[in-house]
Amino acid sequence: MKVSVVGAGHVGATVAQNVAQLEIANEVVLADIVEGLPQGKGLDLWESAPIKGFDSRLVGTNDYKDTKDSDVVVITAGVPRKPGMSRDDLLNTNFNIVKSVTEEIAKYSPRTIVIVVSNPLDVMAYTVMKVSGFEPNRVVGMAGILDTARYRSFIALEADVSVKDIQAMVLGGHGDNMVPLPHFTTISGIPVTHFISKDKLNAIIERTRKGGGEIVGYLKTGSAYYAPGAAVAQMVEAIAKDSNRILPCSAWLTGQFGIKDTFVGVPVKLGRNGIKEIIELPLTDEESAALKISADHVKVNIDKLTV
Repeated sequence: MKVSVVGAGHVGATVAQNVAQLEIANEVVLADIVEGLPQGKGLDLWESAPIKGFDSRLVGTNDYKDTKDSDVVVITAGVPRKPGMSRDDLLNTNFNIVKSVTEEIAKYSPRTIVIVVSNPLDVMAYTVMKVSGFEPNRVVGMAGILDTARYRSFIALEADVSVKDIQAMVLGGHGDNMVPLPHFTTISGIPVTHFISKDKLNAIIERTRKGGGEIVGYLKTGSAYYAPGAAVAQMVEAIAKDSNRILPCSAWLTGQFGIKDTFVGVPVKLGRNGIKEIIELPLTDEESAALKISADHVKVNIDKLTV
């Protein structure tokens, strides 16, 4: 298994670290256009191997040739948000970056599976699919896992329980219109409303929707990377082990949930060939309407592109 991560910023380096420590890849390549940045971070990560006890080889590079024949490529390249910015504000800048990256990926790893992290995430996943010409099952966006992790972490704080016991799902586009599903949220199989009042749960849902912005507001000059890096590693592990994990990811819909021709976060079965199946859930009328609003927002941004 060879995994390449394009973009050696905080998110990319954290992805490389997590993947290497899981020992699910023989080789992890960290690529970036900035000379010395991926080489330095790659070497630093490899020098942690004797301490952490992993044998996945890490290498940093400025040359896409070193990513040749990757089984999985993770795209984190792009400009991060600043305080006051939405993910949509990054559309044009990151479109050009992701388009250029995708052309190189398709050239050197034509059979790879691509995990998209760059924002606005769902639109960038569409960009990768169109530019690469890859089958939709081989292009998947990392969003729902991160949004669900935030949702679960806030519930754990409010209910004073272990995060390990919380089962939840957040669907929709990776933005302020994401759709947490309270009636699918349980703590060891017990409905979350047994532990948390409706008003407090609604506040948690709103905090989840603004979760990325909350971190950007604190950092001022960057965005989240620990949780996104862990989320990507979970996806890479599911692919590497062909484990058929059911995870919320951004996927190309062709009528599922009544939505067509857009990327949006939904439950998928993830394994060796990428997305093996899209899992349709019985949503309430309110949830279905919210999911459609979220998908329509993604479509509006897709229509702004010339791919």
